[in-house]
Amino acid sequence: MQTPLPILADTIAEKLSRFSSDRPSYFIPPLWTGSQRNAHGQSPVAVNPAAYFPGALRQIASAPAQTVLRGAGGSWSKETVIFNMFVRSTCAFDHNQNGKLDLPLNGDGWRETGTFLKATALLPYIKSLGATTIHLLPITSIGTDGNKGSLGSPYAIKNPYLIDENLAEPNLGIGVDAEFRMFVAAAHHLGMRVVVEFVFRTASKNGDWIAEHPEWFYWIRESVHDRGPGSHEEGLYGNPLFTPEELAVIKDKVKKEDFSSLPQPHDIYRSMFTKPPEPSRVRLVKGSYRGLVDGNTTVRIPGAFADWPPDDSQPPWNDVTYLKLYDHPDFNYIAYNTLRMYDTRLAVRKNANEPLWQKIIEILPHYQKEFGIDGVMIDMGHALPMELKQEMIRRARSINPEFSFWDENFSITEKSVLEGYNAVIGYQWSDQHHPEKFRTMLRRFGGEGYAVPYFATPESHNTPRAAARPGGIVYSSYAWAVSNFIPAIPFIHSGFELGETFPVNTGLDFTREDLKKYPSETLPLFSEGAYAWMNEKELTGWISSVSGVRKRYAALITESSPESFVWCETGSADAFAFLRTSRRLPQKLLILANPNMAARSGFKVTVPTSKTELKNLLAGGTLKPAGGVIEGSLAPGEVVVVEL
Repeated sequence: MQTPLPILADTIAEKLSRFSSDRPSYFIPPLWTGSQRNAHGQSPVAVNPAAYFPGALRQIASAPAQTVLRGAGGSWSKETVIFNMFVRSTCAFDHNQNGKLDLPLNGDGWRETGTFLKATALLPYIKSLGATTIHLLPITSIGTDGNKGSLGSPYAIKNPYLIDENLAEPNLGIGVDAEFRMFVAAAHHLGMRVVVEFVFRTASKNGDWIAEHPEWFYWIRESVHDRGPGSHEEGLYGNPLFTPEELAVIKDKVKKEDFSSLPQPHDIYRSMFTKPPEPSRVRLVKGSYRGLVDGNTTVRIPGAFADWPPDDSQPPWNDVTYLKLYDHPDFNYIAYNTLRMYDTRLAVRKNANEPLWQKIIEILPHYQKEFGIDGVMIDMGHALPMELKQEMIRRARSINPEFSFWDENFSITEKSVLEGYNAVIGYQWSDQHHPEKFRTMLRRFGGEGYAVPYFATPESHNTPRAAARPGGIVYSSYAWAVSNFIPAIPFIHSGFELGETFPVNTGLDFTREDLKKYPSETLPLFSEGAYAWMNEKELTGWISSVSGVRKRYAALITESSPESFVWCETGSADAFAFLRTSRRLPQKLLILANPNMAARSGFKVTVPTSKTELKNLLAGGTLKPAGGVIEGSLAPGEVVVVEL
């Protein structure tokens, strides 16, 4: 049973009472105190943690309990506004102001990377931005074999049933489970749902399951070395190499969704793999698992690699491996036809690694029962068998019929709907900074539409930051405003609201120059990193204001029928406009925007109104139609919203 928040606040106060002091040495950003904006020349605020953290929880507990969005089968997702949080970085700060993030703790025993205690204190701030759902990047325990950086990737899952202990505050001493349970309860009290990202397809190379269940993993001879970047030596381990003729056959068959008798990797590749060792013959050697098979042949866990296309040139990933979901002697290897485009001879339920499937199926029920999470983002969901996903959905929704499933998928297709997903990432992050592509994307709302709701965001943890694009903070402001008035899901990747320019990871849409500029070991996905909490050029006030307008017109904006989105001609090469309208509702909104970050853009648009003055709902000022025609100009990145 969940402990009431006031009692939790008293518990925290008691646990931290030894830190009472008239001269606090614990500093936090002004925004953490409830300040609406960063002021010029503002400095970090010194607080007494013994008062600050219990006070933050009491503030949450004293607010009237709010109802979370409701919707059977997770359908509430289409109406939400998401705040995407990587706890380790989102809540990181130089608390002792010595110019760096101390690891693992600072001299006073405080964790300067993120914790759920700090995340809980930040909930009112997140709520003020208009968020109604918090999406957490993976919070599970992290493996160490092959990790990049100082802390490792949250996607290198050591044990999906255990939460990363480094997300707990040692000075509090209640443990990471209790801290996370408190975080979820406080979020629910404020009317926010919590969705957690999980990786069900891979595991860290020194994951907890390896020693007990080596048959759930692939094994190769230790004598086989990994292929390096740019290498095409077939005798080294990496994604299997195919001839041009074989690749043509593979891609043609997959395009036709013909997965029968798919071409297999060459013998030299398949021969690298061995049967799994017996559990009694598995040992952890200097942080890496080794096993013995066929007498004294030493075997190791191979790294994973990009599963598609089959000629992807990336070297193996050092920190994760694939789980062996099917077991068949003819498919005892890692390749496209055992990872995603499963050969029909392999993908038969009798070949399923049944105990592994059941272990995976019970992960979500564990987090539902123990912590009360409301949904899941499935990383690499495309590589999970449909039958397995369906059982996961059925099991989770037998516990909570409103449990939501999100797909880490850039395509926005009917397939995600058929697989049971409520939302997908989509590709707005890729197109929004290309005006012509974005126009095409927008116009689709009024035509064929989109089969499933997607995330309306210019950035994610894998892409460049919006504020690092041409236009900087102006582009971020423009992107957020437009995203709130289309029938998609507004999504704040934490740090976006601060005008952060440093990426979390360089997985998508980065140039070679960018990759040199941001070595992986410097990125927050792998090492310690804090966001630009003191940045004067931040957007928190703008984001809150836009979210407030969206909330007033949410019923109109979330309507996804093609007739609810009407594209308007503006007579401009740059400025675009669209109407949001509904037969069910009396309101009509006109949205005008200038995606040109360097120059003003004129516009002339005909609108269905007899009014002679229209108030800009976002930034004040008015438009004055004459005979149903509005004419004027927009500043670079300006967005205007008026009710007709």
